[in-house]
Amino acid sequence: MKKAKESLFERFSTKITCWTGSSTAFGIAFTVILIWGITGPIFHYSDTWQLIINTGTTIVTFLMVFLIQKSQNKDSKAIQLKLNELIAASRYASNRMVDIEDLTELELDVLHKYYQELSDKAERDQDIHRSHSIDKAKNLAEEKDQLRESQKKKVD
Repeated sequence: MKKAKESLFERFSTKITCWTGSSTAFGIAFTVILIWGITGPIFHYSDTWQLIINTGTTIVTFLMVFLIQKSQNKDSKAIQLKLNELIAASRYASNRMVDIEDLTELELDVLHKYYQELSDKAERDQDIHRSHSIDKAKNLAEEKDQLRESQKKKVD
């Protein structure tokens, strides 16, 4: 029963979200506002006249927030899954990037800085086909550390 309710809500929210993004829905909303504006002088711009549009738009906005959020959550999850599949399928991509949407904002900022450095490094390279990744950079850093240690031992 719960699955049927979720499925019904999902189908309903998808259809409503698609319809409200249409030209027809915009035209209807514009027409309602136009009619409301035209009737202002007839009702002497009364408090009731203003209350009707305020209440109507508040109710519609309140409900649309939840419908749009539901639709965005579904779209976001689908995009994340598609990106995860591309990362998993790519021989050169770091699998550490799968499911990074679960990281904290601070952790994402650290990753962003690191990728900015990789981007800067890629710009300086003459070969546009050269790959830079977290794993490759880590391996290179480890190799450099080992080289430094071996050179240090030779000096001592």
